Amino acid sequence: MDNRIVEDYLQGASLNAYDFFGAHLTREWDQDGACFSVYAPHASQVSLVGSFNDWQGAAMQRTPEGVWSLFVQGVREMELYKYRITTADGETYDRADPFAFYSERRPNTASVVFDIDGFPWEDQAWMNSREKNYTKPMNVYEMHLGSWRMQPGEGDERLPNYARIKSQLIPYLKEMGYTHVEFLPLTEYPFDGSWGYQVTGYFSATSRYGDPRQLMDLINCCHQNEIGVILDFVPVHFVRDFYALHQYDGSFLYESENEDQRYSQWGTALFDFSKPHVLSFMKSALHFWISYFHIDGIRYDAVSNLIYRHGEQHLGTNEPGIWFLKNVNYALQKKHPDVMLIAEDSSQYLKVTAPVEYGGLGFDYKWDLGWMHDTFDYLELPPSSRGEKHNLITFSMSYFYQEIFILPFSHDEVVHGKKTVIDKLYGTYEEKFAQLRSLYLYMFTHPGKKLNFMGNELAEFKEWDEDKELGWNVLEYDQHRNFHEYLKFLHHLYRKETALFAADYHSEGFEWLDVDNTEQSVYSYRRDDLNGQEVFVVINFSSKNYAHYDLPVREEGNYVELIHTDAEGFGGKGRCNSGVLRTACKDGKTLLRLKLAPYSALMVKKTDKTE
Repeated sequence: MDNRIVEDYLQGASLNAYDFFGAHLTREWDQDGACFSVYAPHASQVSLVGSFNDWQGAAMQRTPEGVWSLFVQGVREMELYKYRITTADGETYDRADPFAFYSERRPNTASVVFDIDGFPWEDQAWMNSREKNYTKPMNVYEMHLGSWRMQPGEGDERLPNYARIKSQLIPYLKEMGYTHVEFLPLTEYPFDGSWGYQVTGYFSATSRYGDPRQLMDLINCCHQNEIGVILDFVPVHFVRDFYALHQYDGSFLYESENEDQRYSQWGTALFDFSKPHVLSFMKSALHFWISYFHIDGIRYDAVSNLIYRHGEQHLGTNEPGIWFLKNVNYALQKKHPDVMLIAEDSSQYLKVTAPVEYGGLGFDYKWDLGWMHDTFDYLELPPSSRGEKHNLITFSMSYFYQEIFILPFSHDEVVHGKKTVIDKLYGTYEEKFAQLRSLYLYMFTHPGKKLNFMGNELAEFKEWDEDKELGWNVLEYDQHRNFHEYLKFLHHLYRKETALFAADYHSEGFEWLDVDNTEQSVYSYRRDDLNGQEVFVVINFSSKNYAHYDLPVREEGNYVELIHTDAEGFGGKGRCNSGVLRTACKDGKTLLRLKLAPYSALMVKKTDKTE
């Protein structure tokens, strides 16, 4: 037994507990086989059952620390196994391995012996150059792998797999201009309808879509095509299915002994991070995915539930949860300084993205859910009421530099009766599309990195359903096809114009030019890369046409539109500002006169051209 790993695990200091626990193909006493180890300190007996012993059981040996181990000769890769645990009360249950690298395909629940080592990675160029992207463009495509594109057939026959999807997904991501893909949780889970958020196997890539090597190959190919991979991860809670972690050895090994702190609002069990071995379990899981799967970023789900008890500020801070975040983020930042740690956090807790050394939680980014809700609340209003809520658009910049934000339109916003992004917007079919184009220009010119859930780029009116493929057929209709082309153009423009990303988190990279125009519901601002490049943005969120709008700019000269949402090719009516635009001086100001179509937005830039 590796005493050092076990000691670190029990003290909450382990990042690599998976090197010892679980099933490992090895050689002992000149015999090939596998060594199995599990932590079950409150069990009175543990036996190993599997396909290699006809599920009859072989007694495992216990150490004083409560670790049970056994070497079995002749075990091969892909053999099935479980631990048959007898509790202190004499009850016996078959349990999956908490450290299994692979799992039997649901609804079956056995763990699978799998050799996780030795994948031939070919992404060294990517790994050597990757970073946290603070001064680079970051445009994330959030996706549920199972429902992006489905195959003909019934039931599981329809599901894609890691091996097959790469030939469709990677070209699409490149064509559309996404820089990263973020997968909804791929850790093993039993119920499809949980989307992966109720986990049974924290070290096991879900077998729905193939085996771990096939997932590694998908990530390897993404990296070879300069696409980063972010994994959605669930550190707060786990599913209560009795073959997994819940009451694992007859005790509350992973959850709290206190019933009021044991269960979540989702009906799942909460991890008890006051227990050092639980801290080591989760730290090791995160480190495992980064190390073995070359993950470029981890998005932590439901961080507010780690900050506050049950996610409610009035219930007080969750001190073990905060300690977990500081402990694990500090360790991962030191070990993997080029990997992004991202908080999905709806709280107003301070210093979420500050380093642990400076009193923060140690994240690199935080989702700006306030910006998202304010924006949707504003655009749900009829234009006549928007002047009264003008600050819903401007408020985000009053707090933006307190944290390092990502702007998300995520999966949570297009399900459960919330409507899709386009369907949230006020107006007729045509008005919705006009505002949708302006909304996205606003999103991609506002400071902060970007994230959109799959299907947003199709302007779907149908809410996402994990059991159905995205509605790709809507691209047969002009407005949807034009919007898809518009978003593709906008994505590539965003990646090209350094003013839109290089100084995202520097206060001098953004300046309001028209911020209090409640009468017209028009907003304008300047983006600057602090290295000589700047662009100017004007957004008309009203239903009115303005023939003469004077935009203040800093330099005299000629300007040109980089994009206009009312262009005919994007589904608009072509009421753009064509050709070279020349400044004029008035009352000591340098102004650029523009025409603004209803619900339109545009971006202009200084040019050396004269015609």
